[in-house]
Amino acid sequence: MKRCKWTPEEKMNIVLAGLKGDVSIAELCRQHNISQTLYYRWKDTFIQRGLEGLAGKQSLDKEREQLQAKTAEYELLIGKLTVKLAQLKKTLDL
Repeated sequence: MKRCKWTPEEKMNIVLAGLKGDVSIAELCRQHNISQTLYYRWKDTFIQRGLEGLAGKQSLDKEREQLQAKTAEYELLIGKLTVKLAQLKKTLDL
């Protein structure tokens, strides 16, 4: 079968169509030109993690980058507050 890039929404719609049961999984897979193994992998992932799970690695990488940026921002703020606290302690000890 030819490899195709499916969006998370497309994957979700295919999985939901299979869960509805209007057509057999075999027929659904033929209609979308995917293997049944792929369908069941998507279904398991969707059930475990929902739409975010079907978004794949790109979504996780983007989320990880956002968390790292937030962490760096907080570390910078903590550093500034630590310096400010040390200055205040010195001022009070005079």
